[in-house]
Amino acid sequence: MHVHAWTVEVPKQPMTLRDRDELPGVGEVMVEVAGCGVCHTDLGFYYDGIPTRHPFPLTLGHEIAGVVVEVGPGAESWLGRAVVVPAVIPCGECSACRAGRGAVCPRQIFPGNDVHGGFASHVRVPARGLCPVPDLRDPQLNPAGVELATLAVVADAVTTPYQAIHRSGLGHGDLAVFVGAGGVGGFGVQIAAARGAQVVAIDVSPARLAMMREHGAGLTLDAKELDFKGIKGAVKDFAKRHGVEGFRQRIFETSGTPAGQTTAFGLLEHGSQLSVVGFTPEKVTLRLSNVMAFDATVSGNWGCLPELYPAVVQLVLTGKVRLEPFVERRPLASINETFADLHAHRLTRRPILVPE
Repeated sequence: MHVHAWTVEVPKQPMTLRDRDELPGVGEVMVEVAGCGVCHTDLGFYYDGIPTRHPFPLTLGHEIAGVVVEVGPGAESWLGRAVVVPAVIPCGECSACRAGRGAVCPRQIFPGNDVHGGFASHVRVPARGLCPVPDLRDPQLNPAGVELATLAVVADAVTTPYQAIHRSGLGHGDLAVFVGAGGVGGFGVQIAAARGAQVVAIDVSPARLAMMREHGAGLTLDAKELDFKGIKGAVKDFAKRHGVEGFRQRIFETSGTPAGQTTAFGLLEHGSQLSVVGFTPEKVTLRLSNVMAFDATVSGNWGCLPELYPAVVQLVLTGKVRLEPFVERRPLASINETFADLHAHRLTRRPILVPE
């Protein structure tokens, strides 16, 4: 199959459109890309020197939705199906996968990192773990009227906070605090609200906070206007008003900044949990003994297991998690401009690049 792909020859240099021929191997499929979201991880690979496991030249992009148009042996049942491609695809066979720890599978496939990704006309990926998408033309199956290209962001921006929330055990009436209300944190706010939690969103963008007030946050705090003492006091007052004790508080660091990670750690209460979802290559200084003294829990979160994806797609198709207000579609040919705009913080919505 002929693939048109925007390729990083050298990081920080403009991506170029290259053609290559690919065929799916055993257990693999070729997906015709309907849309591929641009994630801050892509920016890290491109601008910040974060190493990819596949050497450059490389096509980036790991938030992919599309249609299977060619299959290899063993993957015949996927032909013609609309799918979301998981951002992290475990092998399903190793000891980690058998123990339910697919996120640390040593043979996992991360499109745009281990193999060529989705900023292309087509992408070759393992069939294992693909998330089937129902017929979006059927209003009973898709009452929210979501388009396939828009579902691309499910592959990371929505499923990653979903797994963190799922693992935390967040339930009805608990407190969820999101430090960072951008692409990942903004969807996390909606997921937590859909679970019946009381939700706090903290960010430096008044526009993002205004969106969060419309989509599930009961309290929004501007980190530019409040110092840490003010933020912590406001969160404590909110928790007290809603009768939420410390051990029922779940904190999600979704900013991927040193300041956000420091704030999130400082919000730990007795028995509370902190999930580190955002990433920064920068170091932070913390008093780790707080974890011991508070009998608190701190955990990381890498992607989302493919088996959790169908539940997330259902949340989106039923309108419990809204995508459209938080994304914008752009032509794939605008990739260099889009990366520059996102890197310069000129975008407030998560871009989805759509092949022409």
